[in-house]
Amino acid sequence: MASQTTPLAPPTAGKASADDGRNGPRFDMGQILTYAVLLTGAVVAIVPFFYTVSVSLMNLTEATGGAWLPRAPQWGNYEQAWRDASFSLYFMNSVKITLITVIGELVFCTLAAYAFARMEFPGKAFLFALLLSTLMLPEAVTWVPNFITVSWLGRIGPIPWINNWPALTIPFMAGAFGIFLLRQFFQQIPNELWDSAQIDGAGHLRYLVRVMLPLSKAPVMTLALFAFIGSWNSLAWPILVTSTPDWRPISYGLLAFLDEAGAQFHLQMAGSIITIAPILIIYFFTQKQFIEGIATSGLKG
Repeated sequence: MASQTTPLAPPTAGKASADDGRNGPRFDMGQILTYAVLLTGAVVAIVPFFYTVSVSLMNLTEATGGAWLPRAPQWGNYEQAWRDASFSLYFMNSVKITLITVIGELVFCTLAAYAFARMEFPGKAFLFALLLSTLMLPEAVTWVPNFITVSWLGRIGPIPWINNWPALTIPFMAGAFGIFLLRQFFQQIPNELWDSAQIDGAGHLRYLVRVMLPLSKAPVMTLALFAFIGSWNSLAWPILVTSTPDWRPISYGLLAFLDEAGAQFHLQMAGSIITIAPILIIYFFTQKQFIEGIATSGLKG
């Protein structure tokens, strides 16, 4: 007589429903809260910028009437704002001031950061702590001593500093934040590379230029971006050390234009977009290095 096998019983409906409940979608309240906060922050950041761009493309009636979108974009607003505000002079001033400041900050911050990260000298820890303490000072506190310094140096030097590029650039060529940012990254580079460089006869300067800087593109680009933004947006200090438009930056040109434009709200917004456009363009091309530099520059104390 042939043996018979008993077929396996199918799973019960109750078990299936239990499995479905266990494997179904689950909501993490913490993740939902995180996304809600991020979405709120995005809306708060994007809506004012969107409104500024939108108004800059409106005519006067739409701009003062509370409209959110222009019926027909008025691209001529930018040309008119550029011409009426004399932005050509202020824009070139900002380009020159920013280039000098960025180059100077990269050079001096790199050298200082390397010294704090890789060299030993008396008082190193105290000097670095003193340097970090300056980050706690409000910027306005430094205006008076900096003004006295640049005035004195302008009197004894070969060229005047007041109403000239030295007063607008040199005081900002060695920022504490830039030194700290690069120093943190330099400390992450293995010491074995320095030992190998010494075997090849390299000194500190050659090691910095040939080895450390190529490995530090992300924080260097991050520092350059911060220096560019800080110099481009500077307003109070240029007003303090200049009395003529010859070296005043575009931020001052925008401030003066806001007073001159009066009720021409659409032209004021067009001038604002012209002022911030270089920052947006620079960030668009350096955002990858910026994010990487911020993420990798504080991992080691």
